Amino acid sequence: MDAENRVVLNCGGIRHETYKATLKKIPATRLSRLTEALANYDPILNEYFFDRHPGVFAQVLNYYRTGKLHYPTDVCGPLFEEELEFWGLDSNQVEPCCWMTYTSHRDTQETLAVLDRLDLDTDKPSDEELARKFGFEEAYYNGELSWWQKTKPKIWSLFDEPYSSNSAKIVGLISVFFICISILSFCLKTHPDMRVPVIRNLTVHTSFNSTAWTLDKTQTNAHEAFFYIEAVCNTWFTIEILMRFIACPNKFLFVRASVNIIDYVATLSFFIDLALQKFASHLENADILEFFSIIRIMRLFKLTRHSSGLKILIQTFRASAKELTLLVFFLVLGIVIFASLVYYAERIQANPHNDFNSIPLGLWWALVTMTTVGYGDMAPKTYVGMFVGALCALAGVLTIALPVPVIVSNFAMYYSHTQARAKLPKKRRRVLPVEHASGPRGPQLAIRPGGGTGPGSAGGHQTTAQQRQGLHWRSQKYG
Repeated sequence: MDAENRVVLNCGGIRHETYKATLKKIPATRLSRLTEALANYDPILNEYFFDRHPGVFAQVLNYYRTGKLHYPTDVCGPLFEEELEFWGLDSNQVEPCCWMTYTSHRDTQETLAVLDRLDLDTDKPSDEELARKFGFEEAYYNGELSWWQKTKPKIWSLFDEPYSSNSAKIVGLISVFFICISILSFCLKTHPDMRVPVIRNLTVHTSFNSTAWTLDKTQTNAHEAFFYIEAVCNTWFTIEILMRFIACPNKFLFVRASVNIIDYVATLSFFIDLALQKFASHLENADILEFFSIIRIMRLFKLTRHSSGLKILIQTFRASAKELTLLVFFLVLGIVIFASLVYYAERIQANPHNDFNSIPLGLWWALVTMTTVGYGDMAPKTYVGMFVGALCALAGVLTIALPVPVIVSNFAMYYSHTQARAKLPKKRRRVLPVEHASGPRGPQLAIRPGGGTGPGSAGGHQTTAQQRQGLHWRSQKYG
């Protein structure tokens, strides 16, 4: 009677034995609905054959026996989910001890999706990939590409993909050169030795009721050479952004991109600065208008198009936004607490040289102390204040040190995946999909390869015991 209640399951060449009552513990699953009418049942061997992953099946069968689903560490997460879906099980039933290990593949998939959006590939794209990117697939496959459809991807690759060709590398080097020259010119023109004084004649009245002339230096302007340097640089930037806008695959996405916003705002600021110098230079405090030209320093972010490392660094800060927000929150909390403490601590004892006359002044001291900068412009003079200062410094070190490993791990994760993607082969061997057996077993006979007839089934599972032993290596495993 015990033999009638047992069932043999052959998964990937490994045989398992269990009781039918065990498989009924989890209803509405594939194993709970086993019948001899199924196509994968072999009446000669009296077993059910499944061409699935045997390692995952061992955990699946153990789930029926114990009611606890564990994750095998030697199996990739997506494969485990695919196997559970085949057996009709819910992946959310994985035990808490294996949950973090099991769900780690989801973080990996999110990371790979982010890297796909960053476009870190340095290989030259094929004509088919370019046609797909610009939406010219149908015309490309039909061989009906127009002159503009052939030229537009080339212009885009020339100005926006530095690694697509040697010409694109030269254009990229020119762009980097003008960016560096523009930033260098922006910084050097503020140096006193690089500025020209503006001198005007003034008429003054002397004590003898007479007039005299004197020279007065009102202000200094940047040397005229810097104007021509910036004019040449901005001419290149204007040509570059116009060509990229004309040849971009999607103009809406192009306008919304943060790097492009910085680019055309910085380029536009040069022409606005020219207009202000011509029409608003006579206004009082007109020098303040030069402050808006600081947007040009943001052109450094354009280098992200030429460096995958900068893209990864920026993405690391985006991925670590929660940790950075938590860091700022704890810093603000500590600054307010220690500023209040040091203010009252310095007032407990007699202190004629008290630097903390108010809590707002203490905020600056607490910020400098917690970030371990320590300018020394303000310092507690009493013993109680020194004790508060020591606590403030220790709290600052701990507060800053705790979130930093998370940010470092995010950078290491993105960097390692980027290196792995760069080493992967671009072309993989195509694997044909397998048609699984389905439907009930029919009474028809199948012709054997060796001759004769025998019981067969739809979907190709008509082999006998001798044939299957010749095709599969199996090991005996009794459960």
